[in-house]
Amino acid sequence: MPIDVVAAAHDLVPALSERARQFDEGDIFVADNYALLKKAGLASAGVPLELGGGGADIAELAEMLRIMARACGSTALAFAMHTHQVAIPAWRWRHQKVAAVEPLLKRVAAENLILLSSGGSDWIGGSGKAEKVEGGYRITARKVFTSGAAAGDILMTGAITCAEDGSEKVIHFGVPMRAPEVSVMDNWRTLGMRGTGSNDVVIEGLFIPDASVAFSRAAGHWHPVFQIIATVAFPLIYAVYLGVAESARDIALEIAKKKPTSETVLNLAGRMDTALRAAQMAHRAMIEEVGRNSPSAESVNEVMIGRSLVASHGLEVVELAMELAGGSSFYRDKGLERRFRDMQAARFHPLQAGPQAQYAGAMALGLPIDTIF
Repeated sequence: MPIDVVAAAHDLVPALSERARQFDEGDIFVADNYALLKKAGLASAGVPLELGGGGADIAELAEMLRIMARACGSTALAFAMHTHQVAIPAWRWRHQKVAAVEPLLKRVAAENLILLSSGGSDWIGGSGKAEKVEGGYRITARKVFTSGAAAGDILMTGAITCAEDGSEKVIHFGVPMRAPEVSVMDNWRTLGMRGTGSNDVVIEGLFIPDASVAFSRAAGHWHPVFQIIATVAFPLIYAVYLGVAESARDIALEIAKKKPTSETVLNLAGRMDTALRAAQMAHRAMIEEVGRNSPSAESVNEVMIGRSLVASHGLEVVELAMELAGGSSFYRDKGLERRFRDMQAARFHPLQAGPQAQYAGAMALGLPIDTIF
C-alpha cells in the first residue's frame, strides 16, 4: 500500500533530533536511525506499488529527505544515497519499461535492503579495475564516500576494464556487501556530516559474472544512463542541504528574537531569508525538471545549475545564521555550528562549481559537453 513518506518523516523528527548531537560528536554512524527508517517502511518507499513498495515519487521523496535533514543532516544525507539508488531504477521501470531492474526493486521491497553508492568514485570517469577472466570479471577497487556503508546490503558501483580495441570501458554491477572480498574501512573523520558513516569500501578480487553486468560505457564520457542518474539523484541529495539551511535559519531566528532589535539584526535576518528563498526556488526548479521525465544533456544542465544555486545560497544562509545568532552560535548545544559544518559538504558532490560552470557554458555556446564532468 502507498506510504505517506512526508508524514512518516515528520513522525521521526523528534527521535532524529534527540540523537543527532550524539552521532555528530562521536563520529558515530546513524545505525539506530536506519533501524527507525526501515521500520517505518522508508527503505522501500520509492519502489513502485506494483513491485511491493511504497510508490512515492521524486517530489515526495525529496520532501521526506528535507524534513529529515532539518533534524539530522547525517541521517538524511546517508539515506539520500540509498533513496536515489532506488529512485533511479524505479524511474527506468516506470518511464522506460526496463524489465531488468524489476528483480532488484522487488528485493528492496521484500527484504528491506539498503543500497549504497560511492559518489566519490563512481562518477563519469569511473574507478577501480575490472580484469576480464573466464565467465566474468575480477574486481579490485577502493570506493570512497560510501555513505551508510556499515548498513548496506548491495553497493551499486562499477570498475574500469580494457576493451578489445584498447579503449577503457566502465562496467556497472552490484556488489554484495557481505562477500568476503569486500571490507569497510573505518576512516570517516570529517568536518561535517560526521554520522553518515561514509567510509571507504575495499574490494579485493571479487568475481562478477558476465550476467551480473548491468551495462557498460566508455570511461570519461557522459552516457544516457548517467543523464538519468544526474537528473533523478541530485534533486534528492540537495533536498538534504536545503533542509539543513532551513533548520539553521530557524535556530538563528530563535536566538535573534531574544536580542534587542537593531538595524544590523534586521539586515542579517533579511539577507538570510533572501538567500534561503533563492535556495528554495532553485530546488523547486530541480524538482520541476525531474518531473518532466525527459533526462538529457539539457535536463542535466538545469539540475546542475539548481545544484550549484542550492549549494551557494545554502552556504550563505548558514554563514548569515551564525552571524545573526552571534557568539552563542559557537556553542555546540545550540546545534547551529553543526548545521554550518554539515552544509560545507554541499560543495563536494558533482558537478562541482568549476565543471558545472564549464558544462553550463558549453551548453550556452552550443559546444560539446560529452567529456565535461
